[in-house]
Amino acid sequence: MYDVIIVGGGPAGLTAGLYCARANLKTLLVEGSTSVSQITLTDIVENYPGFPEGIGGYELTEKFRTQAIRFGLETTTSDVKGIRKAIIENQPAWEVETDSTQFSARATIIATGANWRKLNVPGEDTFIGRGVSYCATCDAPLYRNLEVAVVGGGDTAVQEANFLTQFASRVHLIHRRNRLRAAGILQQRVFNNPRVNIIWESVVEEIKGQEGVEEISLRHLPTGKVQSLKVNGIFIFIGIRPNTDLVEGLVDLAPDGSIIVDREMKTSQRGMFACGDCIDKKLRQVVTACGDGAQAAYAAQLYVEELKGEAYPR
Repeated sequence: MYDVIIVGGGPAGLTAGLYCARANLKTLLVEGSTSVSQITLTDIVENYPGFPEGIGGYELTEKFRTQAIRFGLETTTSDVKGIRKAIIENQPAWEVETDSTQFSARATIIATGANWRKLNVPGEDTFIGRGVSYCATCDAPLYRNLEVAVVGGGDTAVQEANFLTQFASRVHLIHRRNRLRAAGILQQRVFNNPRVNIIWESVVEEIKGQEGVEEISLRHLPTGKVQSLKVNGIFIFIGIRPNTDLVEGLVDLAPDGSIIVDREMKTSQRGMFACGDCIDKKLRQVVTACGDGAQAAYAAQLYVEELKGEAYPR
């Protein structure tokens, strides 16, 4: 019987684990065996405080993990199949079922993050791993001296377009609007990069090829004109989809599927908290995920102490 079980091993989950462990709560973090945190696939994180030169996403996550484990956080790698309410020793509890076993806890913290959105156009699923990618850090070296396309206009798309120019001979940045929405400093870099060609007000209609991606069809939105662009790869960064299938029907969700929480990271279910990219919020960054995780852990601590009759008089 754990005090807290955390589902998800990204920055939010690991920060929650750190704070729970430091509060002397018996805490287990369950990390998916077939999923990875988005931040681990990010080449460089420039805006996390304390690292003025930037730090790799995987390296930063490993620092979080090492610190949390040093304070006593238990971890296991397994895919969670279900979460349900239970009564254990006449008290409310949660049962967390994984693909190998079942755990119980007084409280749960959901930190399942989010995943990349797809274009949902012909050829996208066909060429995943053969020219269609959602991770420049993973696949950029495969396109050395080749032409690639990047779809999107936010921070991730613009940052990864710049990164890809270290390998690709030409990067075509395709955006459906007539201006980017990325941070100003990232925009300036891409505007000043001679290897980046920005294609405005256009969307991908189809991805084509034989053994791999060879060209994409683009539609110019103002005119409706369709043209072909020959590329060897396409990287898609058009936003994220919260990973909340696990709690669908259990807690209240926003229209986009993210978990609705209050300022203490409480969900609509007593004893269940949520944090990080899976919750309903405006800004999804590593630093905000860590803040969410700390708040969720503190709220879980107060809840568990109340259940155990150990609440500090206030």
